[in-house]
Amino acid sequence: MDTRQTRTRAYSASPPRPALRALEFQGSDGCDSTVVAAFATGAHCVSGVGACASTAPAVAAVTGSVTSVNVVFVATPENVTALAALSEKVLSCRACPRLVDWREQVACEKRAAFASEAYWGRPVPGFGDPAARIVLVGLAPAAHGANRTGRMFTGDRSGEWLVSALWRAGLANQPESHHAGDGLELRDAYMTAVVRCVPPANRPSTGERDACVGYLDQELRLLTGARVLVALGSFAFDALARLGGTRPRPRFGHGREVLLPGGRIMIGCYHPSQQNTFTGKLTEEMLDSVLERSTALTGSGPPGRGSRRGDVPIQRSPGSAGR
Repeated sequence: MDTRQTRTRAYSASPPRPALRALEFQGSDGCDSTVVAAFATGAHCVSGVGACASTAPAVAAVTGSVTSVNVVFVATPENVTALAALSEKVLSCRACPRLVDWREQVACEKRAAFASEAYWGRPVPGFGDPAARIVLVGLAPAAHGANRTGRMFTGDRSGEWLVSALWRAGLANQPESHHAGDGLELRDAYMTAVVRCVPPANRPSTGERDACVGYLDQELRLLTGARVLVALGSFAFDALARLGGTRPRPRFGHGREVLLPGGRIMIGCYHPSQQNTFTGKLTEEMLDSVLERSTALTGSGPPGRGSRRGDVPIQRSPGSAGR
């Protein structure tokens, strides 16, 4: 393999941004090297640490045969701080009286199975890797899931399905999501929702959506590494299309891809709700396929999974921006 070509593809396929990235090289002699690159608008500088004779402190000095390349993203401290501040802003929100009343009523009445637990009963911020290239967007917290545990897609069957799939795709460190302190960590993935409070009958009003979607907009602006947005259901799909300014508005479809203005790719996926999973409308294979496509487009997941960014063509759907 031509290492110079590999490095050029890994660099040039990524739009410049003020973030840190690491390229992990696996040499043919079994030695590893991590090369850290600081990218800034219009230019980049490179430094590294060599681990054996086939690697050296600078990218240009790598002389051994490279058998695999894995791109690791690290969020800027400024973005991490801004995301934390945004989460605090979400936690204090009481903009929608109906949602505030409902989330607190559910937390007070509880489900019998969780009668002994203290419910969260507050808005739920996003969760995951601040440097994520894959962002999964749902509708809203579940009444006895995230509204109970305080973490997106945690504590209900939808969360079990999604996190298990993320684990199979190499994007989570464990296949289970039971409570906020269970040790779950996401790698190159971030979970969030359009609406941050549980709505009655899982149906937020248009006004409630519009009052809350600004948090998602800010989140996506701070997740500067995000390249693929997985819309879990038509509600999230429509909201992301609106935020992206896509014209004409694309119709939701499982597996449908839309190239958004700005270069991000939105992929539609049936929501892993019990209604969809129990009826077979969404199967594990279908969910895995969406995540496999996402990792292929971004080069996410462990070495050997997916492919390097730029290797996989974008499948544009009818009516998508940039067709």
